[in-house]
Amino acid sequence: MEELRDLLLKYITPHLQQAVLSNPRSREAAGKIHLRPVALKGEIRYQASEYRGNKVYHHNLTREEAAERALDWMESYRQLELASTEGQAHVLVSKKGKITIKEKRPAAGVKPADLSHNRKKRYILDPDRKVDFLVDLGVQTKEGRIINARYDKFRQINRFLEFIEDVLPRLPRDREISILDFGCGKSYLTFAMYYYLKELKGYQVRIHGLDLKEDVIEACNGLAEKYGCDGLHFSVGDIAEYQGEGGVDMVVTLHACDTATDYALYNAIRWGARVILSVPCCQHELNGQIHNEILAPALGYGIIKERMAALFTDAIRARLLESRGYEVQLLEFIDMEHTPKNILIRAVKGENAPGPLSDCGELMDFLHVTPKLAVLLREGEDNRNE
Repeated sequence: MEELRDLLLKYITPHLQQAVLSNPRSREAAGKIHLRPVALKGEIRYQASEYRGNKVYHHNLTREEAAERALDWMESYRQLELASTEGQAHVLVSKKGKITIKEKRPAAGVKPADLSHNRKKRYILDPDRKVDFLVDLGVQTKEGRIINARYDKFRQINRFLEFIEDVLPRLPRDREISILDFGCGKSYLTFAMYYYLKELKGYQVRIHGLDLKEDVIEACNGLAEKYGCDGLHFSVGDIAEYQGEGGVDMVVTLHACDTATDYALYNAIRWGARVILSVPCCQHELNGQIHNEILAPALGYGIIKERMAALFTDAIRARLLESRGYEVQLLEFIDMEHTPKNILIRAVKGENAPGPLSDCGELMDFLHVTPKLAVLLREGEDNRNE
């Protein structure tokens, strides 16, 4: 840990732009922690921001306190990104505690750190910079100003890109990344993902969007051609029937209805996708199955039954993904005031080999449910064993 302590003291200076601790080891830890220098009453302090659900907790620390706290926090996190005007560092901690540190020099033209205490919120996409696809999708004006009525969509896009930013170390840099976006719809987030990875981060990327609506797919392909997005294409298709190809690095499925999410997750597992990002929607399947004498007093109310069924659906999906060797987090995508369907399942392929599917069998028996993902996984196992 001395090497990590020295690294923290090297970067935690007034030249620090930000430090980000992410990929927590447990559900008790904050989703992520940001650290940056601020000027308070003429002195430099380091503001730590802990993101827990939709709340943020701030702590102002001295340089030594910030370094020690960050060192302690790293026992609960697998990843640390340090960015300074003098360089960048990336730290990964394996399950066995092995620390890997990679450093590189800063890019040309790096701006000094902003030390203002109440600085403007940082967005991955600059709200003052015109982006063509945001104009055509109705989020920006032709002059590049965010339309007030579409600011929620702009924040949602940036929130989604933050989830991708956290898992960049799990994606290859030495070859083209293959991404499948099931149920892409009007493709706000698909275009944003392509722009972020290709234009802002310099990755080689190929993204295939899939949706059932022919007119929407035609419009998306038209925009991709207009912008010269060679690695972005869309097609009409049903998630449940899609076969596709192997070698997929990331699978995205946002608001795929009911069991369409299960088919997308199953395909992602079957292809060995390194990253899965899923925001499930309309979990009707378990709502029609769930029954239990002990829970009957609560399940007798339709709205309670619907919400319990939705939560149990996603919890079981998460456990099934873990049984297939994925590290899984259930995260808040956007505030509840915008939509109740705000849970994002983020799964990253880990080092553990797949285990038995019986891990949540007792829970499914207790609720008298048979989720589609469990059925698909068992059928897949049976086919391999024949």
